[in-house]
Amino acid sequence: MTAVLAAAVLCLVTGCSSDGGARPADDRSAGSPSAASAPPSGSPSRPSPSAPPAKGTARVVSTLTEGLKSPWGLAALPDGDLLVSSRDEGTITRIDGESGAKTVIGTVPGVAPAGEGGLLGLAVSPTYASDRLVYAYFTTESDNRIARMLYDEKKPAGQQLGAPDTVLRGIPKGTIHNGGRIAFGPDKMLYAGTGETGETGLAQDKASLGGKVLRMTPDGQPVHGNPSADSVVYSHGHRNVQGLAWDAEKRLWAAEFGQNTWDELNLVEPGKNYGWPEVEGKGGKPGFVDPVAQWKTADASPSGIAVAEGSVWMAGLRGERLWRIPLAGAEPSADPQPFLEERYGRLRTVLAAGGDKLWLVTSETDGRGTPEAGDDRILRLEVE
Repeated sequence: MTAVLAAAVLCLVTGCSSDGGARPADDRSAGSPSAASAPPSGSPSRPSPSAPPAKGTARVVSTLTEGLKSPWGLAALPDGDLLVSSRDEGTITRIDGESGAKTVIGTVPGVAPAGEGGLLGLAVSPTYASDRLVYAYFTTESDNRIARMLYDEKKPAGQQLGAPDTVLRGIPKGTIHNGGRIAFGPDKMLYAGTGETGETGLAQDKASLGGKVLRMTPDGQPVHGNPSADSVVYSHGHRNVQGLAWDAEKRLWAAEFGQNTWDELNLVEPGKNYGWPEVEGKGGKPGFVDPVAQWKTADASPSGIAVAEGSVWMAGLRGERLWRIPLAGAEPSADPQPFLEERYGRLRTVLAAGGDKLWLVTSETDGRGTPEAGDDRILRLEVE
């Protein structure tokens, strides 16, 4: 049985919020036209990036670049340029932050793309100016792992990444639910969101790295202040975490795929249990932390998140929209608001770009979208 067929069967048996990789051909995401109903060439089903937005939405001011294949992770370099990973090609590309010019800087060896696995999250070392290290979360033949690579800009394009130095291995892998987001927190520690690979019991197993938020030193070691001194596990009871971001008060927020009912935005605290598979969404059960906000899976299926202008911004894949969750302390100050609904297709990653600016990555070439000319793109947004 091929990996694609295996993923299809597993989704049909267990149910899965559309979060990347292969799916049955007849399982079309809400809001995405099927191939049979796709418009003829020259008649795009979505407005062009230059089309004026509806009043009151987050404003797309321009397209930085296009023609990306299965983009997933996004990280900003100190000079304002961006690094973007290709899940299926295993490459990292540098994007000029002004012109959008693309330069492939290298291929990550050992990446084994299949289903929702491949080259996923990226992060730049908090001491990049001195160490020039780029971190990547990726799927191998045996596991998911995090490695760091020296980025040597003096070498020829395509050969600028050094050999991977693995800082953490043994994160469970599967055709589905590989998690994959990594980010350095305000404490300069490295955080990772992982998935339970479709084996739901891993989420509650504190000895497993699957279905967790992890916290580690830049060398991949447990951090003082973690719930267990000898473990990188920071929180557990997660299904598939692909969004991590901190607010102005240095609180950690995480977006998580639900199964058939509720996607979640969680305020993550050390040692807390976020319920999966015992609870999906707001269950109100003792011993489990309820999400701060929840969505029907057809409206969200969230991947990346960012914090800007006092709100969490959450990219929706199946929902094909950007959600804004205004914050007041640890709770939303208003109901979540959807922006850009079905205008740019599936949305994978959102990254704060300083002040009222955001970067937004589309995900139409990941095997579940309906690609059009120019897909996939990185868009510049202004928060209004």
